[in-house]
Amino acid sequence: MATAVDRFLAGGVIPAHPLALDEDRKLDERRQRALSRYYVEAGATGLAVAVHTTQFAVHEPGRGLLAPVLELAAETAGEYPEQAPVLVTGIVGPAEQAVAEAELARDLGYDLALLTPYGTGDASEDELLDRARAVGEVIPVIGFYLQPAVGGRGLGREFWRRLAEQPTVAGVKVAPFDRYATLEVVHGLAASGRAGDIALYTGNDDHIVMDLLTGYDVGGQRIEVVGGLLGQWAVWVRGAGDILAPARKARAGDDAALRELLAVNPALTDANAAIFDAAHAFHGCVPGIHEVLRRQGLLAGLWCLDETEVLSPGQLHEIDRIWAAYPGLRDDTFIAERLDHWLRA
Repeated sequence: MATAVDRFLAGGVIPAHPLALDEDRKLDERRQRALSRYYVEAGATGLAVAVHTTQFAVHEPGRGLLAPVLELAAETAGEYPEQAPVLVTGIVGPAEQAVAEAELARDLGYDLALLTPYGTGDASEDELLDRARAVGEVIPVIGFYLQPAVGGRGLGREFWRRLAEQPTVAGVKVAPFDRYATLEVVHGLAASGRAGDIALYTGNDDHIVMDLLTGYDVGGQRIEVVGGLLGQWAVWVRGAGDILAPARKARAGDDAALRELLAVNPALTDANAAIFDAAHAFHGCVPGIHEVLRRQGLLAGLWCLDETEVLSPGQLHEIDRIWAAYPGLRDDTFIAERLDHWLRA
């Protein structure tokens, strides 16, 4: 049987897992498990937990949330031995914290670490690379180009080349929401000599379809995006496979699949703009995801750990608009038929 890292390298659909809270902003374990069940039964390849969509505040030691949240997802994934979901943990903070989080995740059965620059302050690129090397001694690493609007920083092709040269790096999630910056990653991977060993996943929620359709010919190498590790796929994930599979066919020359996806592209981007609150620099991104899941019955409310993290003015109206405009993107019926089962104690 293929290992989890092998399945990750082959590409797939990996939702960024939200955090289910009750009205007291405490972990709602029942709904947290229901979300994991939804993603796996909807066909997700894996789960990404303790990432931006989960809220980076779960990493704050005083909250005591990181271990329980990681453990819940791992336990729930264990209910599906045939699917064997790939488990990805988000890692934040300076090297000492990052290594400790990696050890925790490894001991809970996680397969890979998505290494974000969030919480690293003014660390130099050399320090970030040393941090990646240290984490890689514990668990395979996925590099993460996180957009600056939500805590990332600009990183050029030389950084990505040097990161990709590390043998423990198994993938890169490219999510700067910027075509030029995305190309910097691609050029860095090509220059590393390890592009064929590294899975490139899109995290560009504003460019999902086109990223999955695009191949890059750089330095005599062909580099393609093999899947998505996406906050957008925290919702309507049943349809994500209906994007990834045709994208593979389209890259192989299937014109019908290409036409199908080109028709979906503007609708999905428009929907993402509303859900992620692009109009307000993504301030309402996480509450926007919560609102979609609330409408479908998976979450009880929009509560975030940070009480100021709420929908932006006009965002609810925009979600209403795209909700009515694109019913084909939604998976309401799939959820309604299974929700009681997922919410079981």
